[in-house]
Amino acid sequence: MTDSPLSPDAPRHVLTPSALNRLVRDLLADALPRVWVEGELSNLPRPASGHLYFTLNDARAQIRCAMVKPQSTWLKFRPGAGDKVLLRARVGLYEARGDYQLIVEHMEEAGQGALQRRFEELKARLDAEGLFDPASKKDLPRFPRRIGVVTSASGAAVRDVLHVLGRRFPLAEVDVLPVPVQGSEAPPAIVAMLRKPATARIHDVLLLTRGGGSLEDLAAFNDEGVARAIHACGMPVVSAVGHEIDFTISDFVADLRAPTPSAAAELLVPDAAEMRQHLVHHHHRVADVMRRHVQESGQRLDHLLARLQMQSPRHRLARQSERMGTAHARLCHWIGHDLQRRHAALGALQTRLGVQHPRHRLARQSLALVELRRRLAAAMRYPSEQRRQRLAQAVRALRAVSPLATLERGYAIVLDASGEVVRSAASVPAGAEVTARLADGEMRLKRLDPPPS
Repeated sequence: MTDSPLSPDAPRHVLTPSALNRLVRDLLADALPRVWVEGELSNLPRPASGHLYFTLNDARAQIRCAMVKPQSTWLKFRPGAGDKVLLRARVGLYEARGDYQLIVEHMEEAGQGALQRRFEELKARLDAEGLFDPASKKDLPRFPRRIGVVTSASGAAVRDVLHVLGRRFPLAEVDVLPVPVQGSEAPPAIVAMLRKPATARIHDVLLLTRGGGSLEDLAAFNDEGVARAIHACGMPVVSAVGHEIDFTISDFVADLRAPTPSAAAELLVPDAAEMRQHLVHHHHRVADVMRRHVQESGQRLDHLLARLQMQSPRHRLARQSERMGTAHARLCHWIGHDLQRRHAALGALQTRLGVQHPRHRLARQSLALVELRRRLAAAMRYPSEQRRQRLAQAVRALRAVSPLATLERGYAIVLDASGEVVRSAASVPAGAEVTARLADGEMRLKRLDPPPS
């Protein structure tokens, strides 16, 4: 009887914790070499080493993950807490603690984030190639005769488009070109359908449309093949994908983007009611123009008839005779006026000649000579009289200041022996002789009394 492995007597194979962890690690690596795991990031520190350590969660569980360099530097986005990601990883075990973990080799955004990133990358690349260049956009026909609508034959978008086109412009023929607008089969079907009308050349314009949806639902219109087929199409393409807030790559490549399918239908065709109003308005304008034209033509005809009558020989002779009479009257008037002018000029010359006669000139010269003699005599008398008057004034002034005039009034000038004027009695000593000059002569005097002390 063989002993049970759990019996006390059975041989024991004892493992250490590190050996057990190593064994589990190898078993996990052999059983799960590579796995794809999707979940939400949390606990995402960024150590200076450049390695990434984080936790991947879903609604009921979590697992620790590690992504070492250089894989962590190859990421095309910056992961953050709460991001939903898709990982390619090896299942492993951290032997030092016995923790079960994922060794991440590749990480990408999952769901909406990945689609948005691929959308932005494709948009930037096609824009750089010039597929969005406004210069390459084709003009839409003003009155399209045949319109191709590339869309789902059973969607609400095609019903809206057909209703608007039929209401606004029933003259246009509309061909529904059915294609799937969602799923993996949609992009190649749309590309093939865009190529058919471009080859057949039976449509004036194409409308690529579908109703609204999520970014995943609109993925077919963010396909690179669809974008290049729109750009290569030989006729104008209008894109109306989703609602007004939705933008797809097809919108940027198309020749015109409409916010909704109904708006696209309104942009494609004119309004028949407005055209009818325009036609009525233009009909009235044409009628007014024709009426004015008839009236003006009648007026011109009447004017030409009057001119024709005026050009008859009788009227022409009468006009010429009238012109000749007018010219004759003007000539006579001019001759008479010229004769008067010449007679007046002759009289003026005769007057000037009479004024210049020598007899008149001699009389004028005689009068001028008499005047000059009078002026010369006056000029000679005037300086003598002036000098005589100035001399008399000088004599009167001299006499007014002369000492002789003072002596005539009874005064005398006393002179000492040296002839100096005696101005004080004290300057004449007793017994000295002085001379007194009077108006009519001199007297010699002698002082007897002594001068006062």
